[in-house]
Amino acid sequence: MHVDWTALGEVTAVSIAVTVGVVVVFALGVLGVSQVEAAREKDAGGTHALGFAQAGLCFLACAAIVAYGIYLIVPQFH
Repeated sequence: MHVDWTALGEVTAVSIAVTVGVVVVFALGVLGVSQVEAAREKDAGGTHALGFAQAGLCFLACAAIVAYGIYLIVPQFH
C-alpha cells in the first residue's frame, strides 16, 4: 500500500485553514451580536445596524461553508 504523503498534507492543511476560518468568521458574528446588545443597553432600545449586518453576513457565510462541505461529502447531491 502506497500513501501519497503530499496529498495527505494538503488535505490536512486545507482542513485546518478552513476550520480556523470558520471559527474566526463565527466569532466576528458573535462580536456583531454583542455590539447590538451593547447598543441596546446604552441607548435604551436603540439598534445598531452595523452590528446586525456584520452578524447576519458572518452567520450566513458560516452556514454556506457548512452547506458546501456537506454537499462535497454526500454523494447523492452530485
